[in-house]
Amino acid sequence: MIPQHRRAFGIGAREALGVPAAVLGAGFLGYGSLAADAGYSIWMTLAATFAIWALPGQLVLMEMQAGDAAVAATVLAVSLSAARFFPMTLTLMPVMRDGGSKRPIWQFLLAAQLVSMTTWAVAMRRFNDPDLKDLESRWHYFLGFSAVCIGSAALFAMIGQLLLVALPPLARYGLALLTPLYFFVTLVGEAQSRSAFTALVCGAATALALHTVAPGWSLLGAGFIGGTAAFLLQRKHARRV
Repeated sequence: MIPQHRRAFGIGAREALGVPAAVLGAGFLGYGSLAADAGYSIWMTLAATFAIWALPGQLVLMEMQAGDAAVAATVLAVSLSAARFFPMTLTLMPVMRDGGSKRPIWQFLLAAQLVSMTTWAVAMRRFNDPDLKDLESRWHYFLGFSAVCIGSAALFAMIGQLLLVALPPLARYGLALLTPLYFFVTLVGEAQSRSAFTALVCGAATALALHTVAPGWSLLGAGFIGGTAAFLLQRKHARRV
């Protein structure tokens, strides 16, 4: 690793040590406590953290197992909870490579497994900065940032599991909700373009409307219906312009 890329890796790691690691740590602290309550061993908690690397997916796994759901149904439910990462990956990977990239495709496939709400939101913002215009610098920044995020998540999941008796049930769920709340605040702060603002408004309006009639489908519906509506509105506006 040349000095420039080592510096990019270090920048990513240092920036993750701030608010992102703290918010993820708080969320996984609650998850670790819930995992201990569900009878998970520390090794199973760590395996779920590294393999799924998405707090909602881990909570879905825990809930499905508590309900004695079939393995196929559990895998399908966890997979559907992670479907939101597909468009994130589609927008992130192209800005980490170009058509002439010599990096093997398997490395990008592995890097795609590191995509989360936090890593995606921060990377998409930071890649516009002058110090990360180089593709290799973007690559190493993303790896450094993601490594610290995953490491902090695993560490606090273990701490949460060991501190089971110290956290009341309401606090466990409250801590677990900090991560999506942080992501929402980040998205609102970064919604500087018309398309981003339109997507946020359409998604929020759809989620609120669906939650009153079908709470279990509100999130999925917000993504599909709200996203489609935002796309159509933005395309209509582009045609007028």
